[in-house]
Amino acid sequence: MDDLIRIPCVMMRGGTSKGPFFLRSDLPHDPAQRDALLIELMGSGHPLQIDGIGGGNSLSSKVAIVGPATRDGADVDYLFAQVKVEEQLVDTAPNCGNMLSAVGAFAIEKGLVTAQPGETKVRVHNVNTGKIIEARFQTPGGELRYQGDAAIDGVPGTAAPVYLAFLEAIGAKTGRLLPSGAPQEVIDGVPVSLIDGATPVVLARAETFGLTGSETAQDLDANRAFMARLEMVRIEAGRRMGLGDVAESVLPKPVLIGVPRRGGDLAVRYFTPHACHSSLATTGAVSVAIAATLPDSIVGTALPDFQLPNTLTLEHPTGRMAVRVDRDSATGQPIVFVMRTCRRLFEGAALVRRTN
Repeated sequence: MDDLIRIPCVMMRGGTSKGPFFLRSDLPHDPAQRDALLIELMGSGHPLQIDGIGGGNSLSSKVAIVGPATRDGADVDYLFAQVKVEEQLVDTAPNCGNMLSAVGAFAIEKGLVTAQPGETKVRVHNVNTGKIIEARFQTPGGELRYQGDAAIDGVPGTAAPVYLAFLEAIGAKTGRLLPSGAPQEVIDGVPVSLIDGATPVVLARAETFGLTGSETAQDLDANRAFMARLEMVRIEAGRRMGLGDVAESVLPKPVLIGVPRRGGDLAVRYFTPHACHSSLATTGAVSVAIAATLPDSIVGTALPDFQLPNTLTLEHPTGRMAVRVDRDSATGQPIVFVMRTCRRLFEGAALVRRTN
């Protein structure tokens, strides 16, 4: 025996993100103890997370915690944890749709869900938002498949498709699509739409900041004056959305839209929030798609001919993402469909120091 504790863990890529997946029962029940363990495990507090398994980037410093469902109509629970890289902080306020795309596969492999011949549907209860998302996986002969012909921009190669249906995509944190009550308003001279879709976002036109919306992520991150102004807008947006002081929170997420240049419907730059996403968060894409259904929103005014059902193609720094938008015949609310891929990367145990 040594002085390290071993915690069963599977490293998985979900969409354009990756991180360790844990069974809820293998982690401390107390949130403070759990978060302290995740901070050490990921190596947070160092820009490279050199003493942990984090990847030194917000897209690879994510954790998924999965367990039996605690909500009717769901198969499993999924709690997402964004573990900060340079700060020793864990934020469980947001959902992550990219990591979510691997939750069903993890649940099937762990025996929480039984694979069906052909295709298996997993109804995932996102504990962060209380919402249910349906994920469909290829399971020919009742066996999970990771390899396939589907490709998503931001990930090399191909894999089996994972189809996500955001069945309850409105009001993830505030319970309202328009938390401030208006489809468009002005913050510090910047016209914005404050939308609470699959995640709360602050939508603004890139041209307002003297940008096009097609800049590289690196160029946007290096534009310190722009990033400082964007953060001021975000903090005030959080207050107006009823989220309080969001200076230490990753919500809401800023999103710039611009004129497309590669055949899509919109150029989109999504922020995490203090850096530009190298591609596009799934929940961000869902929120942009929902905003398109509001004619007076920033997105709606950019797409005056938008009608349901429809498919939106969103250009991001490393390619494009297509999202399908339809309307629930029973509730009249928008439903958004997204295709992602996932892969199991490593299985074993994560190690943390024994403290007693």
